[in-house]
Amino acid sequence: MEILYLLIPLAMILLVVIAAFFFWSVKSGQMDDLEGPAYRILQDDDLIKPQPNTDKKSDQGSSSPPG
Repeated sequence: MEILYLLIPLAMILLVVIAAFFFWSVKSGQMDDLEGPAYRILQDDDLIKPQPNTDKKSDQGSSSPPG
């Protein structure tokens, strides 16, 4: 029974700390968009740039003969 004199105030302090962190996160904008990061991974925004062809054999076949 005597442990309740310790646990109830500790629980109240823990509640205040958790509430403070929650309100801080809401105020700093961390709770604004909860679904955006989940959909962002599905978007294909990785553009693959074509590499310059350095193979001389394939360059000769695609060019027209002089004259």
